[in-house]
Amino acid sequence: MFPIFWNATYVSILRILCGSYRVTELCQVFYLYDVRAIPQANAASGMAVHDDCKLKFLELKAKRTYRFIVYKIEEKQKQVVVEKVGEPNQSYEDFTASLPAEECRYAVYDFDFVTEENCQKSRIFFIAWSPDTARVRSKMIYASSKDRFKRELDGIQIELQATDPTEMGLDVIKSRAC
Repeated sequence: MFPIFWNATYVSILRILCGSYRVTELCQVFYLYDVRAIPQANAASGMAVHDDCKLKFLELKAKRTYRFIVYKIEEKQKQVVVEKVGEPNQSYEDFTASLPAEECRYAVYDFDFVTEENCQKSRIFFIAWSPDTARVRSKMIYASSKDRFKRELDGIQIELQATDPTEMGLDVIKSRAC
């Protein structure tokens, strides 16, 4: 049997009809498409995750080369991309200042702290920043893409949903980390 290569339009139609995961299975069974060429988009919102997002997260987690990463959704490209990374010496205030006041974002923050037993520990926070002043469409896109995007970042320890700066203050982070 010779493989039949479909164009992206047919694959998009299959995604809509069957969901993102089923398309990959169907393509493998019927030799319809080179499965590696299909961008893995979120079935709910249609947002793909850029490879750089995962690579930067792995560097934060394993090598600790960053203190935080801020991600944004490029609506025209329909994918999540890295907007900003914070150097290891930057503070929590630098991180909160990098989040826009009127736009949604995803963020990952590597929080270091000392326990009551005097042990140095670290927790990786996933923060879904969705301010009340953001556009409704933007809030919906970020909400529908959050779970799939979070699954791509293997190693998230604590999740935080924030609509106001007080909901992600340093005192909240400290209480959730312990």
